[in-house]
Amino acid sequence: MVRESPVRSVMMLAQFALPDAVPELFSAPLARSGLKPLVLAGKTLLPIVQGGMGVGVSAHRLAGSVAACGAVGTISSVDLRRCHPDLMDRTRGLHGDAAKAVIDAANLEALQREISAAKRISAGCGLLAVNVMRAVSSYAEHVRTALESGIDAVVVGAGLPLDLPDLAREHPKAALIPILSDARGVQLVVRKWERKQRVPDAIVLENPGWAGGHLGAAKVADTGDSRFDFERVIPETLAYLRSAGLEGQVPVIAAGGLRTHDDIRRMQSLGAAAVQFGTAFAVTEECDAAEAFKHVLADASDDDLVEFTSVAGLPARAVRTPWIQKYLAVLDKTQASAHAKKRCAKSFDCLAQCGLRDGLVGWGQFCIDHQLAAALRGDLKSGLFFRGRGALPFGNQIRSVRALIEFLLTPALA
Repeated sequence: MVRESPVRSVMMLAQFALPDAVPELFSAPLARSGLKPLVLAGKTLLPIVQGGMGVGVSAHRLAGSVAACGAVGTISSVDLRRCHPDLMDRTRGLHGDAAKAVIDAANLEALQREISAAKRISAGCGLLAVNVMRAVSSYAEHVRTALESGIDAVVVGAGLPLDLPDLAREHPKAALIPILSDARGVQLVVRKWERKQRVPDAIVLENPGWAGGHLGAAKVADTGDSRFDFERVIPETLAYLRSAGLEGQVPVIAAGGLRTHDDIRRMQSLGAAAVQFGTAFAVTEECDAAEAFKHVLADASDDDLVEFTSVAGLPARAVRTPWIQKYLAVLDKTQASAHAKKRCAKSFDCLAQCGLRDGLVGWGQFCIDHQLAAALRGDLKSGLFFRGRGALPFGNQIRSVRALIEFLLTPALA
């Protein structure tokens, strides 16, 4: 394997005029790595992005720690009140029409707190983002709150964020980043956004055949479609951006099943600017979830994963746990009896459309907020533990964010 000399790497890096976004601790490893930095939102960063993971898995501690290393740290906006005991006390036991408003307000307050806390940890290094699911009912409020709280970037997946430029019109300096899975989706979003005098500041291309959580395919059977392959979707996306006169203006970030320095090099050789990692960061010491949660993910192999249709109507990939085994065993029965409820059983409409609440046949028939909250606590019996495919960098060990980033920046020995 041919490697660039450290001198040449340093010369290559010098042209980017590294600002304070990458702390001195990681400037030299980046220069030696042979990797190109990520230039985003006026900052030069490590080509490493931590994906957003809810409920509460990637909150201020994880996102702030990743950004402090000079990478992109991401807070997931979904139901963050669960990271704050006082907000949980405020919303516990509520019922009726007023409950949703109180819970929504608590979640927005939690999001403000998390952004503020992440900023303290990052101390001006790296870049801080908030991930908002397009499918959540309070999507617009989460976007506005994140922007008003001074977040560097808003990342949106689980649906096409065609209205994101409108929501961010008063915050032109904030980076807007859609998560998509194929070149057709990229073309649709770019064309719609251009009519609003905006283009994406970056695009995350997530491969549903390898990612964890909600997947960008129409149904489970589609997750392995070749149009999602990095070797196809990255060149197709870059070709479209070139045809649209956007060559070099919109960095592409590859996501899904990527775990190593060689993966970053491979994605950059295809034209990607950076790589997003989810599960690898979920098993770090700084991850905001319980230790038991981390060990469930770290101990699982690809043979332990299961694909199913989520309550949001999207394919999903998670660890095969006792809860999901029981759920899948009675799925036909629950689908046959699916019917619309008058209101959410928890008085909290977390999704704009919910398979359980709205009685949607073919969609999941469970409360995703309840199951993800159980996972956050490390409850193996009741939790839904999302995980991507592929071996983790340190096997089943729980290591620090710093150790993971050092590993990702270090070329493997020949």
